[in-house]
Amino acid sequence: MRMGQKPSASTLQENIKALSVESWMAIHEATLGQAESEGREKGRKARIDSTVVETNIHRPTDSTLLQDGIRIITRWLGEGQELSPRPGYIFADHNRRAKKRCLEILHAKRETVREKAYKDLLNLASRVRGYALAAIAVLDEYWSEDPAECVRAQALAKKLEEAMGIFTRVIEQTERRMLHGETVPAEEKVVSFFEGHTDIIVKSSRETQYGHKVFLTGGPTGFILDCVIERGNPNDTVLFPLLLGRQERLYDRPPRQVTADGGFASQENLREAKSRGIKDVAFAKRKGLSVLEMVKSNWVYK
Repeated sequence: MRMGQKPSASTLQENIKALSVESWMAIHEATLGQAESEGREKGRKARIDSTVVETNIHRPTDSTLLQDGIRIITRWLGEGQELSPRPGYIFADHNRRAKKRCLEILHAKRETVREKAYKDLLNLASRVRGYALAAIAVLDEYWSEDPAECVRAQALAKKLEEAMGIFTRVIEQTERRMLHGETVPAEEKVVSFFEGHTDIIVKSSRETQYGHKVFLTGGPTGFILDCVIERGNPNDTVLFPLLLGRQERLYDRPPRQVTADGGFASQENLREAKSRGIKDVAFAKRKGLSVLEMVKSNWVYK
């Protein structure tokens, strides 16, 4: 790379993805050590908060997930027909009809219209599922004189198998909700074909978000001292002792002062912090705690 040039976004992302979790931790700890040696961040004061980082997916609904599955699987079935020699399976493209049914569901004013559209969309999904199962069996046994074609066939079969596992769950959750009137628990729901790790995050009465809950601990300068990404939607109060313990391990001592968002506030967490030797613990919302229980004066709290 010539002087002054910058790597492209894709090149940068590929290099970032190549780093292991352990490597990132080592880099972060080295950066913390440098900040401490320069007197920028000594770990004596900490600010704890949580946020949600959303994954790059559209807002999931049963109908759009069914449409996604039909579109993705149909595309891969079409790619399989480009192999030479052509594998012996057949399929039909239902994308146009699936899109119409999704639009009907989106704009339906009557429940009967929505239910009828869902039933037809489920019927299309069932057909596509059948095409894929037949194609997987054929592609698993595919043979060509060109080894590259055999590799392509095996790769397609693997992608179809993975997609089928997700697609079957989407069909089942739609049938449970739309045909049987069940409420599907958040931990059982599929929200994406490509970002399957996405969690459903609900924070009190706010809008539902799709991504991961991230817990951040920062210092007075705004430097991020620690970051924890949790699966699911854990309550902030549950994570507070863990976050304090991580600060102790990073600096071989607890912070002197800690401030945290109101979601972390509880009598148990205040006792936990004080027992660790933390002098002042200021929660943004007191939730029944007095200022002098948390810190030594009103001035310190403010």
